[in-house]
Amino acid sequence: MTVEQFLVEQNKTIRDLHLTSASSSWMAATTGEAEWNQKTAEAQTEFNTYLSNPERFEQVKEYLAQDDLTAIQRRQLESLHTGMAGKQIPEKDLKEMVELSTELIGVFNTFRATIDGKPVSENDVREILIKSNDLAEREEAWHASKQIGKEVEEKLLILVKKRNEVARSLGFENYHQMSFEHQELDRDEIFSIFHKLKDLSDEPFREMKQELDSELAERFGISIDELRPWHYADPFFQEAPPSKDLDLDPFYEGKDLEKLTIATFESMGMDITDMLAKSDMYPRDKKNQHAFCTDIDREGDVRVLCNNVPSDYWSVTTLHEFGHAVYFKYVDRELPFLLRTCAHTLTTEAIAMLYGRFGKNPAWLQQFLGLDKAQVEELTPLIEESLRRQMFIAGRWIMTFTFFERELYENPDQDLNELWWKIVKDVQFVNPPENVDYPHWAAKIHFTLVPVYYQNYLLGELTTSQLQSYIEKNISTDLFTPEVGAYLVEEYFKPGALYPWNEKIEKATGEKLNPQYFIDQFVTKALV
Repeated sequence: MTVEQFLVEQNKTIRDLHLTSASSSWMAATTGEAEWNQKTAEAQTEFNTYLSNPERFEQVKEYLAQDDLTAIQRRQLESLHTGMAGKQIPEKDLKEMVELSTELIGVFNTFRATIDGKPVSENDVREILIKSNDLAEREEAWHASKQIGKEVEEKLLILVKKRNEVARSLGFENYHQMSFEHQELDRDEIFSIFHKLKDLSDEPFREMKQELDSELAERFGISIDELRPWHYADPFFQEAPPSKDLDLDPFYEGKDLEKLTIATFESMGMDITDMLAKSDMYPRDKKNQHAFCTDIDREGDVRVLCNNVPSDYWSVTTLHEFGHAVYFKYVDRELPFLLRTCAHTLTTEAIAMLYGRFGKNPAWLQQFLGLDKAQVEELTPLIEESLRRQMFIAGRWIMTFTFFERELYENPDQDLNELWWKIVKDVQFVNPPENVDYPHWAAKIHFTLVPVYYQNYLLGELTTSQLQSYIEKNISTDLFTPEVGAYLVEEYFKPGALYPWNEKIEKATGEKLNPQYFIDQFVTKALV
């Protein structure tokens, strides 16, 4: 069989497996029904079993060793190799991991925390943490948001150990190390960047957080030393609390988030109405309470799941998710299925974050949310400071997660509850609750659903700053133009996975990933 015949066969089979898996996973997330969880587990097991075939993997390696490959053949083979390398284990192990993961995701989809014996949604908890001044109510809501951690901890640790066992059988120290290699990421280099960012931002972050803590202490009538995790606006302190001088939520009252999102993308020459029609945008019982985007068939069936209520948070989230969606939609359909996707998770996160940042962009607030010019001019310094705060807080949160996750896989038997609060205090400067002997960390779905993924969020933010700088210098300082949209579609979306991620960034911006743009945009400004 020639290389080309082999690749045609792989593209067809993998397309069918992907379609079945993505479709059933969507149904599981939108219905919460056990039947769809089961079908998802079966589809993913079938997909993984196909990728685990040792003869096929050897065939891929043999073809990759040939020196007469075209660039597009080599890239497809590299994609296959990356996808198959971590699956070269017995079928029973693959099945066990998928079943454990699917069962846990089913719990996350359907679990509802309780306050005073009554079920509450994540939106309810978020509303309390943003708006309530009742300290007892806040504390209770925060603890409620962590109830899921206790529910999933035991099985999650079984899954973590199983992942490690599988990685060791393939010659790696643990699953974390293996995942970085299979994501084409140099772990030492990435963690070196993150530690450098932490060191550079320690002082400005400390100053910013002292300001924030002073505001919160004043608001709640307590001392700064008394502040605890429930005094912040997000259960994991990953979002900036609304500033006392800047609350954007009232501007969203009566606004249609879908129309805002359509208009934003339309200004850049992109149509999202076809994707919105297939999406699931509003909360209901048993539905996954988070937000995500999925490319069902890589032929245009792209869907977003949200749980929208009119608010700054959900507006930013909707823009973020449709950032993923337009990337998927505008990948060149002529590419083979294996390459008809983003170059890397971090490259699609970068686009999602570019759009998510619009919620703190004065020009966007005026043009799309309808604030008048005088309002925007008055609010601009507060909005810019708010975005800086958000980038600091999000960046430090991502570091917290990634530093902890590395330790989790290094030694899942250590005291993880204590370790979690040690890292939170060291990186986020948040005082722990009195009782740290509780799996608060396990309440974050990413440990279960997308392991060893979180570093891509921070790498995405770094890429966003580089991309935005390039656009403003070379295309247009006004981001909401067809020229900017055309650049993104032609230079960033269309090539799909044709190039490795850093080569792709270089082709789009003229240089490989350079953290300096993020530092200049947010850290250095804070030092001035």
